[in-house]
Amino acid sequence: MVSGAIARHSRVVGALVMREMTTRYGRQGLGFAWVIGEPLVFCFGVLILWTATKPAYEHGVRLAPFVMTGYMSLILIRHFLSLLSSAIQANLGLMYHRQVAPLHLLFSRIVLEFGGGTGAFMVVYGILLVLGQVELPHDYLKLYCGWLLLAWTASGFALVMSGLAMRYEIMERLVPVISYVLIPISGAFYMVSWLPAVAREYVMYIPFVHGIEMIRAGVFGEFVPTYYDAPYALFIGAIMNIIGLLIISSSRDRIEVE
Repeated sequence: MVSGAIARHSRVVGALVMREMTTRYGRQGLGFAWVIGEPLVFCFGVLILWTATKPAYEHGVRLAPFVMTGYMSLILIRHFLSLLSSAIQANLGLMYHRQVAPLHLLFSRIVLEFGGGTGAFMVVYGILLVLGQVELPHDYLKLYCGWLLLAWTASGFALVMSGLAMRYEIMERLVPVISYVLIPISGAFYMVSWLPAVAREYVMYIPFVHGIEMIRAGVFGEFVPTYYDAPYALFIGAIMNIIGLLIISSSRDRIEVE
């Protein structure tokens, strides 16, 4: 019975992922490739701009891998936040179907954005590797775990924001503001080791920082100091995911299917 329920929910989520790909990217032009192409274009745009205005090394860290790890991580967080918070409102028509629940809509976007973000990261890394701007990761396991940890905390935060958006209309206006606030505080464009000890203590409360620092630990190796606490980020991510799911579950009656 449990396996049957899992299979049924998986089919619904899979169908929604395919529908999302078609409606968002269409069947013409780049199509789904734009999931990877969009962050690729923006990442290289930022990298070119920083290369033209900054030295090759920042605090002893090479610029290209620093920008790559930071910007790709930031894209994952912001895409989760913006696309999950609008998932219900953008697909109200699908709520007529008995098989489709709000969580199906949210999980389908999580799957799509995580897959697209991961693919984009791999492509960007591969191109920079060919160009000689980055080296192979020093610790693949840390890199993978850091990326998964970042996705875990980002999905939890996005689910909380999605649940609040279902309950309070003002949250739809606040989500873009929160998304911009994440740029300076997420850890995407600084490293914890660069901060004074007092600021470092407070920054470590931000769950996204740990995933990004872990990614950089995997890329740079032990010669670049990094600070992260994976159990803390896992715990905070679990709390946010649970709270987000509870808010969404309790807000289902507020969904107006037109």
